[in-house]
Amino acid sequence: MSPPQEHGRGGAPAEAPLTPEDTPAPSHAERARTLAASRGVGTLATVAQDPAGFPYGSFVTFAMLGPDPVFLVSQMAAHTKHLRADPRASLLVAEDSEADPLANGRVTLVGPCEPVDEPAEARETFLAAHPGAAYYVDFTDFGFYRLDVQAVRYIGGYGRMSWVDVDAWRGASPDPLAPHASGILEHMNADHADALVAYARAFTRATTAQASVMTGVDRYGFEMSVETERGPRPARIAFDAPIETPTDARKALVALVKKARASLA
Repeated sequence: MSPPQEHGRGGAPAEAPLTPEDTPAPSHAERARTLAASRGVGTLATVAQDPAGFPYGSFVTFAMLGPDPVFLVSQMAAHTKHLRADPRASLLVAEDSEADPLANGRVTLVGPCEPVDEPAEARETFLAAHPGAAYYVDFTDFGFYRLDVQAVRYIGGYGRMSWVDVDAWRGASPDPLAPHASGILEHMNADHADALVAYARAFTRATTAQASVMTGVDRYGFEMSVETERGPRPARIAFDAPIETPTDARKALVALVKKARASLA
């Protein structure tokens, strides 16, 4: 796997991070799998036949069948005609949760996209993600295609990007907390501001922090924006062990705040 690439930054050297850079965190493969699993729409790029040889982007729905996306496509669609002539394709999947579009995560999956020989599993997976497709799934001019992922490009916003090793992509799994993350963040920021300050003071270099906001949570830990004398700074704090459920998250966060308050006493 190629090492992550960073955008160049001019000016003064960066300050030391508030928490160690090796704090456990999802790999790029895990982040990319989580992003792909959380979205059901993307841009499918195919090789156009007219005008010949040009990339052609189509807005499509998809579902993840393991590590590979599957599509329910009409035989009349331009992208389907392109794939019949040349299966080379890519799928771009992107977040849309930030005010700055370039701060969003996105992943591009590259590989041949061909008809599914045994569509039963693809059909079940796709309809679970897109139940409205039941109306036309059995139309004779519709069929399932699968993109066999052979290359993965992940960008997690500014300064976080890499070509993800395909074996790592296939071996990774989506983060189990992802469907619940927004609720956990809302609860912690609305009801436990004091705990977030305790985390910052006890577990980061910002020992005099007056405010902190939780900005992300996953199976390995959580991220915060800590208000310091120099302005907001990012920090990451690990759980004692990986977790799987919102109940696990509540227990882990309670255990950490008890540890933080004991340390600060």
